[in-house]
Amino acid sequence: MKALFLCLVLAALPAPGAHQEILAPIALYTQFQQPPPPAVFNALQDELGSIMAPTGLHFTWLALRAARGNEDLVELVVITFKGRCDTAGLNRHNSVPGPLGLTHISEGAILPFAEVDCEAIRDFIQNQLLTMATEGREEAYGRAVGRVLAHELYHILANTTKHGSCGVGKSKYTVQELLSPQFQFDARESLALKTSKVHAALEWAAFER
Repeated sequence: MKALFLCLVLAALPAPGAHQEILAPIALYTQFQQPPPPAVFNALQDELGSIMAPTGLHFTWLALRAARGNEDLVELVVITFKGRCDTAGLNRHNSVPGPLGLTHISEGAILPFAEVDCEAIRDFIQNQLLTMATEGREEAYGRAVGRVLAHELYHILANTTKHGSCGVGKSKYTVQELLSPQFQFDARESLALKTSKVHAALEWAAFER
């Protein structure tokens, strides 16, 4: 637990005297098999923003069904949210989840397409959600979904299949990590995002505008 805490602190604190670059936003096109309640959607958006804040990356959220194909975009990612994305009808049972999310790869190249399995996340953490006050469940669940989304975006934006040893970039999560008050990238993964080609392109695009 101490090692995890140290990793989170390293990622969260900026270097002395560092300034935050102004970047163009990344277009995040989303499609849900089942639309989430507003509280879940707002919580996952807020959590992704919080996790990515130290890297300077931020997002414009767009519905894939509304895409026209002529938008002026620098970078885009398409995310499919699978299954139920709510906290209604939870029931106590033990669950051994499969992948909570995945990023598409073709012939070794990482593609800007990912999936987040809302239902697998729900099954994995629902026993703990049931111990929470009803009014806090949707927010906690939305944060967990946002953390899985951040993990998949890390692979895409840093253009890597590697995982970190702790923090959001690690290969497997515990229930406690998905539901903890704070969860961030470790220092190495945060640096990979800040020095990525995508980051440089977004910074240049912001300068040009």
